[in-house]
Order: sequence, then structure tokens, then C-alpha cells
Amino acid sequence: MPRRSSRLRLVFLVGLLTLTVLWAVHDIRSRRARTEWQRPVEVAVDVVELGAVNAHAVNALRARFPALEARLAAEYHRYGGRMGRPIVFTIFGPVRVDRPPPPDPDSTLTSLARHAYDQWLWTRAVDRVSELPARHFDSRIYVLAREPRDSARNWVEGSSEQGGRVGVARIDLDTSMVDLAMFVVTHELFHTLGASDKYDAAGRAVIPDGLVEPNRVPLYPQRYAEVMTRNRVTAPGVERPPESLSELGVGLGTAREIGWAGAAKPK
Repeated sequence: MPRRSSRLRLVFLVGLLTLTVLWAVHDIRSRRARTEWQRPVEVAVDVVELGAVNAHAVNALRARFPALEARLAAEYHRYGGRMGRPIVFTIFGPVRVDRPPPPDPDSTLTSLARHAYDQWLWTRAVDRVSELPARHFDSRIYVLAREPRDSARNWVEGSSEQGGRVGVARIDLDTSMVDLAMFVVTHELFHTLGASDKYDAAGRAVIPDGLVEPNRVPLYPQRYAEVMTRNRVTAPGVERPPESLSELGVGLGTAREIGWAGAAKPK
């Protein structure tokens, strides 16, 4: 009897391991498939209010996503893409929460594991309230909005899983910050698709990868802000935050990382 129980436990463990490996292989393949661009990438955007936020700003944010889809499509077509809209956003919320997601972890395995679990709990709770369905989305971006606290300095930052499925964009939201929020959403989304940052430790654009038009003559001012940097470069060592969605651009390095360009060069 003990020998039979031992065999049953072994069979159970082997079966569990097999299912885990199969799920992992499927997940890796489905993540890679996103950047093959055989179909539009479907993105769930969950608007989350950290406390009371101006309703006009939230409505303006929600209404701006079709324009973001169009702007990203224009950049995709510049690299030879043929789909009408390569990225499709579905908006959920707003929902209000009393605490932000967990802070970024350090590099230790224990911290990373704890962060993954805490973030799963937070996103699961938000999804339940916002009625974000369990059906598959290629990426999920949580826009954490709060009322601006300092008119001279706005809170704009983000974090996401490199090559993963979840990103968080944090922003002090009023009507003047809506287009900047679109940049942060795209930046975090592109991280989930495998794009890397194009700015240095000081936050300045890396040249030439941080430029959308590195061959422009004259080089400055750049017309666009590369989406994986933080600003638009206007002169050597001089940058400013983008002011309009029309300034959003995708440089060649980023385009290659997300599968928009192999040996191709933008038109």
C-alpha cells in the first residue's frame, strides 16, 4: 500500500509538472506571436483612480484612445505594415482604489517573487471591480490616475514586465496631461512587447537610438519624441516633454524590437 501511494504521488507530480511546462510553452509562444503582427495586438486599458480625480479629465483620457490607435497605425505603416490598426485598445473603468500597486522590487529572487504575487493580487482585485473579463488580452495596461498635487511638478512614471503582459502607467491627471498619459501608456505597452528604454541613467535620450529621425538635417530640433525615451530632443543636451500626441514617434531600434522592422528602414 505505501508503495502504491508513492507511485500515485509520483504520477500526480509528473502530471502537474507536464501541465506546467505545456502552459509555459504556450504562454511563451503566444507572447512571441504578438510581435509577428499577423493580427492586431489587443490591449486592455484599465483606468484606475487613486482617490477622486476630475471627471472631465478621465472622460478626455478615455476619449483619446482612438487617436492613439491612429497615431500608432501611422508609425506602423511608415515601417511597411499592412494592417489597418495594428493595436486595438479596449477601455475599462474608471474604478477607484485606496492603494496603489506594489512598488518596484529590487533584483533579489525573493523580492521579485513577492512583487509578482502582490501585483497579481492587486490587478486581480481591480479586474474584478472594473469587470475586465477573463478572456485573453495580449497586454493589460493599468492607468493609475490621481489628482495633481503640485502644479509645478506632475507625477508621471510607469513600470511593466519586459516582454510580459502587464504594465502600470502612473500620472497626475488633468485635461492638460491627457496626451502625455498616452505616451506613458504606449511606453509601458511597448515594454510588454519587448522594447527597451532609449534613455540613459540621467533620463536623457540616448543618441542615436533615442531619436526618431537620426538622419534629419539639421538634426535638431527633432520633430518627434521617441516613445521609449522621455522627451523630445530640441538641441544638443536640451529636451522637453512632448506636448501633443502628434509628436509621438517610433525609432528604428524600437521598431525592430517589437517586430515592426527587420532590415527595413522607415519611409
